[in-house]
Amino acid sequence: MNDPALKLLRTRQELAELAAFPFNFDLDRADHVEDVRLASGGPLEPIAGDDTGGTFFVCGDGAVLYASSEGDAVLIADSVTEALETIIRLPWWCEGIRPGLDEEQLLAAVREGDEEAREQFAPDLDAQRAALLSGLGLPERPLVELAARAEAAAGRTEPDHVLLNAEELGAYRLPGDPPHRSLCDVVLAPGRESLERMRSGVPGSWEEVGADAVLRAGVVRAAQYDRRADDLPLLRFLLERESTERTEWFEESRLAAVLVGLHGRAEDVPLLRRATGGEVTDAAGAVDRARTEDAEHYGQDPSRQCEFTWIELARRQGRTEHARVALIRMLDDTGPDAARLKELSRALERLGDHAQAARAQFGLLSLQVTGWDRAAEAYVLARLERRNGDLRAARRALERARAAVGLDGAAPDETVFEWHRRNLGRMITEQHLELVLAAVEAGETDLARETMRHGKVLLDRIAKQFRSSLGDLPARATWAVAQLDRGPS
Repeated sequence: MNDPALKLLRTRQELAELAAFPFNFDLDRADHVEDVRLASGGPLEPIAGDDTGGTFFVCGDGAVLYASSEGDAVLIADSVTEALETIIRLPWWCEGIRPGLDEEQLLAAVREGDEEAREQFAPDLDAQRAALLSGLGLPERPLVELAARAEAAAGRTEPDHVLLNAEELGAYRLPGDPPHRSLCDVVLAPGRESLERMRSGVPGSWEEVGADAVLRAGVVRAAQYDRRADDLPLLRFLLERESTERTEWFEESRLAAVLVGLHGRAEDVPLLRRATGGEVTDAAGAVDRARTEDAEHYGQDPSRQCEFTWIELARRQGRTEHARVALIRMLDDTGPDAARLKELSRALERLGDHAQAARAQFGLLSLQVTGWDRAAEAYVLARLERRNGDLRAARRALERARAAVGLDGAAPDETVFEWHRRNLGRMITEQHLELVLAAVEAGETDLARETMRHGKVLLDRIAKQFRSSLGDLPARATWAVAQLDRGPS
């Protein structure tokens, strides 16, 4: 840590004591109340704490994150030096400070807070403040500048500085309501910019959008919320590209067909017929269909759109942390809703966050009623836990899958009749064999042997065609365990 102010605090006891009292930045209180980590997986170092159990952390980029003992966390500065400037000049006791104050109001709030501090616990406040500022070499910037800087830092908490409970994986809340861009605005920004370039006839803009499926998706969405009568040529262009390329995302093609259809031009009927699989046969029908689709699924209000729309677009744009934070916040707010938990689990898995996906999947598994559904969702949980590196948790998930189909002595229900002759048997067997290989690689020899015993039972039970579909996985797992039994050569 090369921050100059922090170095001074760590080497000069008298400055460290002043920072601890009265300014409540105590180097001896750097232990947080629970284990935490950043959602992004970035570095996090606790450097100080306060007398309420809150902790100041330095992130990998040098920014300072403050986490309370009550589950709130917010970025307060871009460096320890900047954080100390704010803590000393705008301390915690100035409760009247809030976003949007002008300079006169801010000064009044600080004067009032300082006066109470002098009366209650810090009679020498002015001398202590001056000594600490001087000792750390900090300038006396205008208070309104410090307040604006702190407010701007708070708005940058998401997505890269979101704090998680390391065990339960829930996210700390943002205190108050710091200004920040919605995910919708973040992911639509490139599309909105390109849409304006296309409208203005900027050379190469149409070709750029036509060649980039992700950018084109943003442009189609931007055109949905900013509709203009003279946009028909570019809407036709977008629909033609969407219809021609046939990417895995069909929603933009459907939306582009709605936007073109709303214009009701007879010359667009052939294009709309191709794009809709023959649903449109004439101009009147195109308008009727477009109005119905628009009212039911689209419209011009972004808040009506499903949150997963913006999350998926963020993922496609490479905005992994934006998508991750949105999904984690949604998961934190989700109760016993099986459909939503399943969607969250799958979205988090696509993002590569297997720990959070397993968290959602665990909740989903607990809601399953039939043996078939318990086995199927336990199979998914085992896959996620294995990919997350928690092999013991993967074993527990497979135990639940076996119990659901009646392999561990439990009485199965009628939904799993002949499970071994259906794809469910192949999937459960596959996860056992994959866990064997992972356990061998991790040196978990007992786990590898135990899981292989169950894997052999499954291989004997499932239908022949499913054994064949596993390829060389059974042979590799068998060989890996045999090597363990052979011991060192």
